[in-house]
Amino acid sequence: MELTPGMAPPTRSIPDLPGPKGRPLLGNVREIRARPFHQVLEDWAREHGPMYRFRIMRRQMLAFSDRELIGQMLRDRPDVLRRSTRSADMLNEVGTRGLFTAEGEDWRRQRKLVMRALTPEVIHNFFPTLAAMTDRLRLRWDKALAAGQSVDVLRDLKAYTLDVTIGLAMGQDINTLELEEHPLQRDIEFLFKLVARRLTTPFAYWRVPVLKRAQDHEATAASARIQQAIFGFIADARKRIADNPALRQKPSNMLEALIVARDEPDSGFTDEEVVGNAITMVFAGEDTTSNTMAWLLEFLGDHPQAAARMAEESRQVLGERAVLDDYHLLDQLKYIDAATREAMRLKPVAPFMAAEANQDVVLGDLAVPAGTVIFLLLRHASERDCELAQPDRFMPDRWLEAANGQGDDPGRKLYPFGAGPRFCPGRYLAMAEIKMAMSMLMRHFALERVPGAPSANECFTFTMTPDALPVRLVRP
Repeated sequence: MELTPGMAPPTRSIPDLPGPKGRPLLGNVREIRARPFHQVLEDWAREHGPMYRFRIMRRQMLAFSDRELIGQMLRDRPDVLRRSTRSADMLNEVGTRGLFTAEGEDWRRQRKLVMRALTPEVIHNFFPTLAAMTDRLRLRWDKALAAGQSVDVLRDLKAYTLDVTIGLAMGQDINTLELEEHPLQRDIEFLFKLVARRLTTPFAYWRVPVLKRAQDHEATAASARIQQAIFGFIADARKRIADNPALRQKPSNMLEALIVARDEPDSGFTDEEVVGNAITMVFAGEDTTSNTMAWLLEFLGDHPQAAARMAEESRQVLGERAVLDDYHLLDQLKYIDAATREAMRLKPVAPFMAAEANQDVVLGDLAVPAGTVIFLLLRHASERDCELAQPDRFMPDRWLEAANGQGDDPGRKLYPFGAGPRFCPGRYLAMAEIKMAMSMLMRHFALERVPGAPSANECFTFTMTPDALPVRLVRP
């Protein structure tokens, strides 16, 4: 058992923990399959406390919701803990073999590659394209409202973030915003939902050829189509670099930066790693950012004073601009930043994270054997943190005060982008997208709660997504 210097020996083992009673053979499979997985885990935490056990078939699992302990575990990756093997294998099966699923020295090597491709400078160079795509979203909404049509905000936000992600990652404008159903968007959403279903399936039946279902064969085909599209984008990027060698010094998107790093003498990087990380970027960037904005909009529909403050800030920062056109002005959208962080606390797109112990380790006072799967209940930890005033309420000011040197520091209490060495490299782009889209929306439109509409349900499709938005856009 490995002990960190100064750490006390463990006083408990897994059988000492409380947890839900399981059934013979199946364990707690029935409860997990009956409702969204994250809600089941959080309900068990309310019943059994911040550290409990449960069972899927014969495999014992752990769940933690203590914020400080979660922070320690996040900082201990990738050496002491890794992403769960089951999650990584499922993502690799659908073609996202890259930084997200890499571990150990492989992760360190790929992290170097991806961080060079997602620097603030690369995002700065991409900013004019981001501004143009944001204005395209504004024009679409303006045209719809002028014609007396309703706006499917949730659908349009997903299309917008996919366009931005592929624009930055691949240097391509596929314009899913104006194409009602783009094949690439359809394939990505299909694979997202499939992986979510597989994560809570006790037996990996799809790995047995005779047991494969139609959706499993379609997954193979969808993954192949996505990879084929990426290979085409790589060919286009190589041609752009050949035509404009200056791009080797100042790449305009992630794919160009990946290719430049790959082509350096003795880089150690392969074409396969370029492809894998390009695909990973698309998977990681589309649903996460759009759902964060969707949850924020629902909160604003219930908190008109917060919406009014966001609108006033947007008017002050944008002035007469249609959309923000100066990268440096993003930092002035302080209230939008605070409201976004509060929405991410209460409705994070990743309400939990699955990890696995690389070695025998002590977590708190608990002895945890190597190979044990551990669920980090990120939302439950921050929502029920007793150090926060009124933790169940949407209160953006708690983070706004932190920006002025007072109040709570979100960097120490929230983990929407992870923590430690595996902190999300796409955080700059995600926050830039959110500030661009939300400042545009609040500058030119108003939100209205749909009369009689119920609150959005939390669906787990690999990320936590709302089933519908109970708000609509109207003229201010």
